[in-house]
Amino acid sequence: MNVASSSSWALARDDFHYALAAFNRQRLTPTAATTSWRDDLNQEHQWRFCEGQLIERERAEVADRAAEAPTDPAAFVAWFEALKENGPGQDDPIFPWLAKEASREAMIWFLTQEVAGEAGFDDLVAMTQVKLPAQAKLELARNYWDEMGQGHAGGMHGPMLERLAAELGIEAGGRVVVESVALGNLMTALAMNRRYTFHSVGALGVIELTAPGRAALVNEGLKRLGVAGEARRYFALHATLDVKHSVAWNREVLVPLVAQDPANARAIAEGALMRLEAGRRCFDRYRCELRHDSEGSNRKSGEYPRSIR
Repeated sequence: MNVASSSSWALARDDFHYALAAFNRQRLTPTAATTSWRDDLNQEHQWRFCEGQLIERERAEVADRAAEAPTDPAAFVAWFEALKENGPGQDDPIFPWLAKEASREAMIWFLTQEVAGEAGFDDLVAMTQVKLPAQAKLELARNYWDEMGQGHAGGMHGPMLERLAAELGIEAGGRVVVESVALGNLMTALAMNRRYTFHSVGALGVIELTAPGRAALVNEGLKRLGVAGEARRYFALHATLDVKHSVAWNREVLVPLVAQDPANARAIAEGALMRLEAGRRCFDRYRCELRHDSEGSNRKSGEYPRSIR
């Protein structure tokens, strides 16, 4: 894809996100030094310009609601925590459906999207914490250490998800909807660009806040479908551990950052809302894609069962 073309054209097309995801894999993969580094930097500049345009568009979409976030630290945390109930994409009906009704095929399709959209929470935390104030930095370090299994390979969260994928036969390169790819691109962009550091703090924090309920329902569905406990450990763990992580994140990261500079509240709020909106788009697309599986033999074509509407 020619990224030198108009960024407004690129942002309007699905293939932009697939190409940006490929660029992200390339720029985050350790490589040896090459003689083409000048050309690589020119290419990176073009991609990062388009990436910046993407983020600014996403910011504009949530700006009005983010502006409502209070700048008093305690009030801001209360506003932030309320996103669990009133944020975009919360209580989506697809998750109770996955828990109670989805077929194994539908669950595998869903997890294919989730695995592809997972940008690597551990790496995102590591990139975000650079040069943060000590109190916030220490909490991100504790979070990262948990992601790393507290120093034990068997407890690392990323490989847990990979083991589940292997158990279910999910292979790399499967069809992934653009909304899932776009979510991963958003999270990478926020963590990779220091001007969006506080947006990344908000996006990561709202994952910790909202993920436990969804993880519990996915784990319930996997158990119903006969998936062994060790294979579904990733979701079982995140159904409980992220509750603890969220409380600590809000107390040790959000409160001191907003107290240090009330302007940080707006950036954190924007990041949280951008992440939730990206998730909402994923859930909407998932429901559309899984409609066939959710339809009973007596349902009219195009009609969702009550549980997945």
